[in-house]
Amino acid sequence: MRFKTIEWENNSIRILDQTKLPRKEIYIEIKSVKRLADCIKKLSIRGAPAIGVAAAYGVALSSFISRNLEIKKAKIRIMKDIEMLRKTRPTAVNLFWALDRMKGIVEAHKENDAKKFYSILLKEAKKVHNEDIELCRKIGENGAYLVPKNATIMTHCNAGALATGGWGTALGVIYAAKKMGKKVHVYAGETRPLLQGARLTTWELQKNGIPVTLVVDSARATLLKKGRIDFIVVGADRIASNGDVANKIGTYPLALLARKHKVDFYVAAPTTTFDLSIKTGTEIPIEERGPEEVRAFSRIKTAPASVCVFNPAFDVTPHELINGIITEKGIITKPYKESIAKYIRVRKK
Repeated sequence: MRFKTIEWENNSIRILDQTKLPRKEIYIEIKSVKRLADCIKKLSIRGAPAIGVAAAYGVALSSFISRNLEIKKAKIRIMKDIEMLRKTRPTAVNLFWALDRMKGIVEAHKENDAKKFYSILLKEAKKVHNEDIELCRKIGENGAYLVPKNATIMTHCNAGALATGGWGTALGVIYAAKKMGKKVHVYAGETRPLLQGARLTTWELQKNGIPVTLVVDSARATLLKKGRIDFIVVGADRIASNGDVANKIGTYPLALLARKHKVDFYVAAPTTTFDLSIKTGTEIPIEERGPEEVRAFSRIKTAPASVCVFNPAFDVTPHELINGIITEKGIITKPYKESIAKYIRVRKK
């Protein structure tokens, strides 16, 4: 990748500010957990795997800030910061997975030196980051075999390096297909209201030499009807035990269009995105964001200031509309409930 989404540098978290793309390529140096929480809420860093990596680094940052405290007090402060991060965004399960993983180390470790404790937590956070990159590479390799030799691919939102630790899920499949020698061209939906497809996916693909065409969300049906799309792949923020998938709003209608026009529709996600504590997608909490994201864009008013707004950040695609879920362990196919259970252990709440 020709950019870094997130990294640990000089005892702080450094992220690429995605709210400024594509106009400016600005990095934010985060030195407090509160600042990290604000960055997650404001979407300066976004995408389920990337949020998980950020959360792990957030716990390490908390331990660095607490390194001069007595160990008991340090742990209390870290636990408070974990709860702060837990409240940032409700849908992406990787956030909670990473925090629970780091919390388990905080609770179980007997280290009495807060400075040594910091090094232990930082090592674990870096492990979470490196694991995510490797998982995504494997997802890409597994999914690349599904891509036709000469493929026009449609995707939605941004499920690339910007949404992960540095490689991508849905876009990782596309990167791997190109690496295999396949000829690919991507149609990226704009993804209203915050235009993650227009602002982020097109920027990322151009940055990495992948031909891309931007299409307004409402024109996707026309492309599919004309037979212009060979393959659709999207990411995920949470997957239920029956295979229902929560992803950026607009994914569900795209899946319906794919079924209508007989185009394969795949989801690419690491196994950390599965939540087997819930049975179906109806149990997935769907984040609703502020009305100003819809009433205005880039501070320019586009609707009456008093108009009511419904602004869910995600929708749920029923498993029966999905051809398969591409993971680092392989491609999960129907019947999803039985197949998922074979791949993934049930995650405790």
